Amino acid sequence: MEIFQLIRVLILATTSFFVALFLTPFLTRYLYKYRLGKQIRGGPAVPIFSELHKKKAGTPTMGGIIVWATVLLLAGFFFAATKTAGGVFGDLNFISRAQTYLPLAALGIAALFGLVDDLCGIFRFGKNGQGLSVPQKIILYSTIAVVGALWFYFKLDWDTLHIPLFGDYFIGGWYIPLFVFVILASAFSANEADGLDGLAGGVLLIAFVCLGVVAFVLGRYDLTVFTATVAGALVAFLWFNVYPARFFMGDTGSMSLGITLGVIAMLTDTALLLPFFAFVLVGESASVIIQVVSKRIAGKKIFISTPIHHHFEALGWPETKVTMRFWIISGVVAGFGLIIFFLDRFLL
Repeated sequence: MEIFQLIRVLILATTSFFVALFLTPFLTRYLYKYRLGKQIRGGPAVPIFSELHKKKAGTPTMGGIIVWATVLLLAGFFFAATKTAGGVFGDLNFISRAQTYLPLAALGIAALFGLVDDLCGIFRFGKNGQGLSVPQKIILYSTIAVVGALWFYFKLDWDTLHIPLFGDYFIGGWYIPLFVFVILASAFSANEADGLDGLAGGVLLIAFVCLGVVAFVLGRYDLTVFTATVAGALVAFLWFNVYPARFFMGDTGSMSLGITLGVIAMLTDTALLLPFFAFVLVGESASVIIQVVSKRIAGKKIFISTPIHHHFEALGWPETKVTMRFWIISGVVAGFGLIIFFLDRFLL
């Protein structure tokens, strides 16, 4: 049984990789043809960021379409083929009510919100021509998070939190704000990391692979295949996103993948392991929060620029060095997270 499931994982991950590779030239040609490039923030408010990234102005954004479009396309194809032909298509179908309805819905809806935000930024709509404001984003993505939280709590009867190495603890209605926090934190953290070529894609790939391992061990095989499909598409995305990037991920990619990451963590009851699987994402958001608090309370900055990857750039580290070292850190800490997961399974 497990061998068969591993074969499913390998087939869908490989198929996703090649489908994404096939789609990329078409998307890239479209993005460059219509000059759907990123507007680099400028002005006295962010002088360091502007100086470091002015050469990236005009680079196409919305490259994250490649990832979510591939995943949704394959999910829809195998689901439809299962209904009409059955057979081997049924074996490859990974849409299931209990395991993948929610992450697929979260991926699609968040991708649409992010796409609107990216287009607003490109065509200079919104506040200061930068697209949706932070409060507007919080409202939009909070809507997804709250709907998901209510579904988990009232429909699925989730009201406990698993603490690794200690067990399950009843938290009752506190599950709803916890769910919302995890989803928003993962989404906005992924968005913060989308600032260097290949950075967000690499750390998200590591996180999805880890959650795929968790899902497989827990016997959530459709969810495992889903994460494998995301991972395969992310590898193809990274092929073109590493320095010098042909395009950026954009909000349509980072926000949708971040939210999906959070939903899977909640589905596998590994919310407290997510900071290990996505350690760099946590560090990115933490650096921003620390910077804001320090400036408002002490009137001075802790970092030269935030998120923290810009701090290291400002210190003189080449962009590629920052990215690859963050990948290494992410992989090592994620490995510790998996060790804790397996110890938890063994001891409890």
